Amino acid sequence: MYRVNLTESYFPAQTDDVILETTVGGVLRAQAAKTPEQVALLEADIAGALGRSWTYSALLAESERLARALLSRYRPGERICVWAPNAPEWVLLEFAAALAGLTLVTANPAYRPRELKYVLDQSRAVGLFIVKEHRGNPMAEIAAEVARATPALREVVDMEDAVAFFAGAREAIALPEVKPRDPVQVQYTSGTTGFPKGAVLHHLGLTNNSRHGLARLQARAGETLLNPMPMFHTAGCSILTLGAVQHGCRMILARFFNPGPMLDIIEAERVDFLLGVPTMLVGLLEAQAAKPRDVSSIRIACSGGSMVPPELVRRVKATFGCDFETVYGQTETSPLLTQSQVDDSFDDLCNTVGQPMPQTEISIRDPATNQIVPVGVVGEICARAYSLMLEYNDNPEATAATIDKEGWLHTGDLGTMDSRGYVRVTGRVKEMIIRGGENLFPAEIENVLLEHPDVLEAAVVGAPDEKWGEIVVCFLRLRPGAILDRQALIAHCRERISPQKTPAHWIEVQEWPLTGSGKIQKFVLRERFEKGEYQSA
Repeated sequence: MYRVNLTESYFPAQTDDVILETTVGGVLRAQAAKTPEQVALLEADIAGALGRSWTYSALLAESERLARALLSRYRPGERICVWAPNAPEWVLLEFAAALAGLTLVTANPAYRPRELKYVLDQSRAVGLFIVKEHRGNPMAEIAAEVARATPALREVVDMEDAVAFFAGAREAIALPEVKPRDPVQVQYTSGTTGFPKGAVLHHLGLTNNSRHGLARLQARAGETLLNPMPMFHTAGCSILTLGAVQHGCRMILARFFNPGPMLDIIEAERVDFLLGVPTMLVGLLEAQAAKPRDVSSIRIACSGGSMVPPELVRRVKATFGCDFETVYGQTETSPLLTQSQVDDSFDDLCNTVGQPMPQTEISIRDPATNQIVPVGVVGEICARAYSLMLEYNDNPEATAATIDKEGWLHTGDLGTMDSRGYVRVTGRVKEMIIRGGENLFPAEIENVLLEHPDVLEAAVVGAPDEKWGEIVVCFLRLRPGAILDRQALIAHCRERISPQKTPAHWIEVQEWPLTGSGKIQKFVLRERFEKGEYQSA
């Protein structure tokens, strides 16, 4: 824990860990030289069956071979898009593109034709790497359809066809010099508030941020981590993949998150730590309750990506008997901004997202004046660090609206900072509910609801109202067998929060509209409610 005593909500950059001049390909080379025979990557299919594996030396050799194949077809600086689930070929392509000086554009394998074409066009990708099919999505057919309408796209490659994947590889092709601040990926933001923008990320940001993140998790060489996070997101391809490489860990790459098979892997492979968004952890808890496994190997669990409710922290620690850490960040910041630590108090684990990462400035600012607010006062969370994106791709207006002239990135998240520098996230600037002139924060209401024994998950949004301006609407997913009891839920809220924060509408849902990285799309819930698509209890 950093020892500070703040009076205003500004946390200066801490220099306890250095920023290294590293690249994505360089960190793999360094680890392969250090532990060549250590297993680096192990494949797990949708059913959880284990398949191929790579040592660090083998992973580097295949990545360099693929890099030479890419350079026979592309020029350094060009963009290629990967549209695939968590396959080992995704990892190979990540390292190979970086070694070849290409920029990798990441796309959600659930995309439909319109979404895929948008990403290809907006990113200016000239190559598309796919698998034939994923969970009923006919990706090869969609890719062929989109390619016909995308003249800039030179080829579509089946990543699981080794001949096509490695076509053109020759030892004589020299790999270029790649610099730490060169662009390495374009990742499209999750879209919790609308259509995504392409964040252009650099080698330095991704490599150092992932190394810092796993260092705070106290990762040790030879440990096993399970990666069920989508590789098209920074959590999967950066925090876990690049973090594992830099700490010499063995990563089991799950093709798709499936709670039962994930627990089987944890038991059989003695997994040491795992990271998942809250919806994933809820799924693991439900599957473990239905069929208990030996999960005693888990040393630490970590979650982020959306609010991590206190009750979820309690359940994970109790069920898995492990330590817990919470992370907070954004795609635009490579992604980690804050992270808790294993020796944090239970209250801090449950109610904060920890202190800032090394070499990272965090401030809380008044959204109206941009002034730093006193400690404990709600404002917009802002960050200034080495890990900030280069820009939004071909979108200078959005870049300027997000990163101000002093280099502060405005996250759009509301939060507070205490005198110790611990940050609490209270919601989104656009999600803040203004009822009768009073600011209400969905996270506070959601945390209260998750303390009710019948409530499994909750999402609170504001809806227009003629009298109050906005009213509180709560969407709930209940535990199996539970029935939505409106009066009981109201009574539960009235005991714990003031009356104006109690939801006016209660809606039970069986599943959520989710982003590709597992975040609840609250704007979709709000739009559907306003269209009358939900029946309030």
